[in-house]
Amino acid sequence: MPIRFDGRVAIVTGAGNGLGRCHALLLAERGAKVVVNDLGAARDGTGGSASAAEAVVEEIRQAGGEAIASGASVTDYEAVEGMVASAMEAWGRVDILVNNAGVLRDKSFSKMTVEDFKLVVDVHLMGAVNCSKAVWEIMKTQNYGRIVNTTSSSGLFGNFGQSNYGAAKMALVGLMQVLSLEGAKYDIRVNCLAPTAATRMTEDIMTPEMLDLLKPESVSPGLLTLVAEDAPSRAILCAGAGGFERAFITLTQGVFIPNDASAPEQVAAQFDAISDRSDEIVPENGGAQGRIELTKAATAGGRS
Repeated sequence: MPIRFDGRVAIVTGAGNGLGRCHALLLAERGAKVVVNDLGAARDGTGGSASAAEAVVEEIRQAGGEAIASGASVTDYEAVEGMVASAMEAWGRVDILVNNAGVLRDKSFSKMTVEDFKLVVDVHLMGAVNCSKAVWEIMKTQNYGRIVNTTSSSGLFGNFGQSNYGAAKMALVGLMQVLSLEGAKYDIRVNCLAPTAATRMTEDIMTPEMLDLLKPESVSPGLLTLVAEDAPSRAILCAGAGGFERAFITLTQGVFIPNDASAPEQVAAQFDAISDRSDEIVPENGGAQGRIELTKAATAGGRS
């Protein structure tokens, strides 16, 4: 069965260019009514113009779809509330939120200013928080919602010169983990998408041949899976150049070490055993760590 979004309303942030534009166009093509949000800023977050969002809205309308433009900054909660209110006024619901807006301020940590660190965290992390908060009660009332946070391999696995970006992107995974638990009984499913794509964010760090393979359009099919009616929840989907993978945060079984004078040396000596992945798990929630630790302690006779 084709994945369709007839009757659904989607908000896509950072949708004036690149990935966000592709997401918005494909959602609209599959029947969704779309709020195309874009501040119209440069890659580093400076400036602003509504023209990029309006151009995508016009593309959607020319193709027979419904869309409205928003120039709200995701860092401005009141502006985000206004964007959501516009969607509710136009269509009476919000079913899908794609937190895609972002900026780059790449430098090595020693050369990065605190202001550059804060700005990137503010846009990526707090922008997603603001948008999610603005739609959360609506989705709870509807008993339906789909939220996708755009994470990155830079956060999941690290990338030189992107401490601000990597920290913000990994924080979005933590936000997803908790919101997916809190939203479960309201059928609010929350996932992360880790794209590799040729956009304004990557044009300086890849060769022309690589950029040609990494079209943003190849990522958006994965996005549709994460916001569909039968979407998973708490998934980290990686996508690029037609490849799709999943990333997991896992927990090893570890070892028990009594808390005596030699404990620090024992942790160091047994670090390979602590790191043994043969029986690792993907925890259902944060309590799994404590349960594993208490079970080891109990098995060892409660020695400490």
